[in-house]
Amino acid sequence: MPARARPGGAGMRRGASAHRGCVPAPHGARRGPCPGGVLPGAFGAPDRLVAVEPQEVNSRRPWIVGVSGASGTPYAAAVLRALLAAGESVDLVVSRASRLTLLDETGIAYRDAHWREDLGRWLARGADGKPGAFEVDTGAADVRHWAAGDLAAGPSSGSYAVKGMLIVPASTACVAGVALGLSKDLLQRAASVTLKERRPLVVAVRETPLNGQTLRHLVALDEAGAVVLPASPAFYAGATHIQDLVDFVAGRVLDAAGVPHRLYRRWEGELGGGSARG
Repeated sequence: MPARARPGGAGMRRGASAHRGCVPAPHGARRGPCPGGVLPGAFGAPDRLVAVEPQEVNSRRPWIVGVSGASGTPYAAAVLRALLAAGESVDLVVSRASRLTLLDETGIAYRDAHWREDLGRWLARGADGKPGAFEVDTGAADVRHWAAGDLAAGPSSGSYAVKGMLIVPASTACVAGVALGLSKDLLQRAASVTLKERRPLVVAVRETPLNGQTLRHLVALDEAGAVVLPASPAFYAGATHIQDLVDFVAGRVLDAAGVPHRLYRRWEGELGGGSARG
């Protein structure tokens, strides 16, 4: 069939159908009303057009929050609380090593089978260790938990729609695994996917001092497009409590991700603002 020009546009490729949902007609098949083709499944069926319903689009686009085994679980809790307060959806990956750290720092055992209950206790706890410091309804929050060993989970694929990933805190082992592309667990795999899909990746490394190998891994992550954000609190915001220092780091993580928050007092160009707050 000769190529026909579309009004105001380039010509159609030879044999292309002008109707959506049509397929080329095999030799000897009865043709339907589609030019040059037949309807899907229309062999021997009456000539009719079948409306093809568009697939439902899932509008949920969460932030992946990965928690590695480094000390600093209060940082992760502060980031999670702020994301939920901002109305963001969250996909949570808590590594096996981080569960040991969480148990040591808070006394909370994070269990896959009871993750929502354990998460609620974790997020309600203040950085000073006091339970019930925050009110967080994890039952109503849009949080999805993925087991650390589930390499078939949604975040393991680039076609799984997310906004980006925040690793808080990031251990040096996690940094090495992501920089080298090891994908030994879901946290590392999700981070590798985030990089290859050119999505935002914030790595809040929590270690001191840093050796040369780790520094090279951090440079590699920076060159791959990640934001390397040391968990280093500042004091110009007028911190009067340990929670203020934790919130500053969490706020800088969210700044890098472009998520609005009110976790700390921003610098306004005036000396003495932090001391005046106290």
